[in-house]
Amino acid sequence: MSDKFTSDIVIGLEIHIELNTNSKLFCSCPTKGSEDPNTRTCPVCLGHPGSKPVLNAKAVEFAIKLGLALNCKIDKELVFSRKSYFYPDMAKNYQITQYEQPLCVGGFLQLKNGKKVNLTRIHMEEDPAALVHPSGMHGSEYVLVDYNRSGNPLCEIVTEPDMTSPEEAREFMKKLITVLEYLEIFDVNEGIIKADANISIKESGYIRSEVKNVTGFKEIERALMYEVERQKRAAKDNEPFVQDTRSWDPDVGISKRMRTKETEEDYGYIIDPDLVVTEITEEMVSSIKEKMPEMADEKHSKFKDQGVADDNAEIISKDKGLAKIYEMISKEIDAEKASKWARRDLMKALNYHKKSTSDLDTNKVIPKFIKILKAETGGMITPKVAFMATSSVVADSEFDVDSELEKNKSVDDDSAIEDMCKEVIKEQSAAVEQVKAGEEKGINFLIGQVMRKSQGKANAGKVKELMLKLIK
Repeated sequence: MSDKFTSDIVIGLEIHIELNTNSKLFCSCPTKGSEDPNTRTCPVCLGHPGSKPVLNAKAVEFAIKLGLALNCKIDKELVFSRKSYFYPDMAKNYQITQYEQPLCVGGFLQLKNGKKVNLTRIHMEEDPAALVHPSGMHGSEYVLVDYNRSGNPLCEIVTEPDMTSPEEAREFMKKLITVLEYLEIFDVNEGIIKADANISIKESGYIRSEVKNVTGFKEIERALMYEVERQKRAAKDNEPFVQDTRSWDPDVGISKRMRTKETEEDYGYIIDPDLVVTEITEEMVSSIKEKMPEMADEKHSKFKDQGVADDNAEIISKDKGLAKIYEMISKEIDAEKASKWARRDLMKALNYHKKSTSDLDTNKVIPKFIKILKAETGGMITPKVAFMATSSVVADSEFDVDSELEKNKSVDDDSAIEDMCKEVIKEQSAAVEQVKAGEEKGINFLIGQVMRKSQGKANAGKVKELMLKLIK
């Protein structure tokens, strides 16, 4: 038996990613625009007799990019097939996809612990229509069909059954999103990404169930955790297992059987006679490879080599926008200081204002961030003032940093700080005794009292130095 079937749980994923092109895979209908049902359609994506598909070159480029980023072998030919099935989400009763020759073969994605999740293939296909269930998937008496999405370009990533827990599946999906963000082939905010999860357990003899169309990382993990428990209960109750396809209802958190699992042969694949074989030349692949960006794992290693702590380097490299800002800042600010600021102050400010790095005008905010960090590093302002200034710039790129820094200059006069220290020593005799007894919390409390008196403008390092000197 293969090593992958020696664990208690075996999981494989089939992930459908909507490529961020302007037009659909085989026609010129826009992929975005009017949300009125069935308005972004034409005879091609509605499957009218006599209509002929024309391949979208940009979608092919994006698919090759994805294959290269995931260490796949790129096939020399692009061949499309018809996957026949009768269902209202595909007006022509077949889906144009790939079967015999996927564009990308093999490949892998490495998890944080070093484990490689191997890929079987990545292939291109068109998206079916959207089915709308007015009263929920299992409660509606009828279904509405919106063909606006029909024909949108997809890449399907099929993994080997290498994952052994719902947590690993969620990590895989999060890492995949980072890859897509760096490649700029997927709209992270509005794009559709769904997973079909194949899962089996040791107690059943690894007879698998496929949970269809699960959306969102947390939802995928939740669906897998439910399915593990469901299968374990079934094994305990000696229920017969059969390979099946199930739907996931996120509202109630359960899966329900849709049908017993069909095989690939049931779809009656044939080569699509309306689409010619497209040659994928070495020159084409080389040209795409030359334009590939530096990926997150490469940046992670580079940041560590610059002296950035491993956890900071990992978190910053996962966010393409954050990594870009850090790299620009670190040209003028110490790498360790810049990385701590990016992870702590900048991320906190973005979360507070409900913004992302893509919302920032880097040409305007980067010079201001550098001024703030230089002022803090030079002792001109306190860390608290630095954060408040950072937050103000995140909120408004036109914020006047110069006047803010001038207004909140640190109190750096030794005599002024010493006077405040003396006042605090008189007022807080109990904390003074703690300091004399060697208790760290005593000095931290006294420093806090001085910072309060100075309205946060005193240099904390100098306060501690003078406070200890006066007490001793």
